[in-house]
Amino acid sequence: MSTRGPVLFIGHGNPMNAITDNPWRQAWLALGVQLQAASPKAILCVSAHWETAQPQVCSAVQPETLHDFGGFPPALFAQQYPAPGAPALAARVSALAAQAGLQVAATDDWGLDHGAWTVLASLFPQADVPVCQLSLARSHTGLDHLALARSPACGSTIDHAGAARTAEGRQRAGPCSD
Repeated sequence: MSTRGPVLFIGHGNPMNAITDNPWRQAWLALGVQLQAASPKAILCVSAHWETAQPQVCSAVQPETLHDFGGFPPALFAQQYPAPGAPALAARVSALAAQAGLQVAATDDWGLDHGAWTVLASLFPQADVPVCQLSLARSHTGLDHLALARSPACGSTIDHAGAARTAEGRQRAGPCSD
């Protein structure tokens, strides 16, 4: 049986944190050393910057580094996070969600948005751990997202560390009292 990796909530803050030497980036680099020591097989990442009508998981073999922001210097737009995708993990997330009566569609029409790669670049700077990203669903409430998080799709049968940023979408996610 697999051991569940840590589940992390990490707000990326200013995207410049990815390329600026500051206390946040230094903390992410230090945390990354600890996470790398655990040798995760894959990362399931949730970012509030990818919202879809229904939940989707990115199954791309080589997810694109998305620069889904504006008004920053060219140095930030030049950044790439070439981590391999995790299509097997994406398929497993979809299958386990279906077993729990939830629908999560696999798609290769996404990559890693700045809510994911700006943090992952410090946690796993070698970009050698496969990553797939799970969307937030506009049609779901906070409780619906919590049910998905507690389902086997995101549960103890998958080796993963998750870098999640959901606070930006909280006003649209609905109430979550649990």
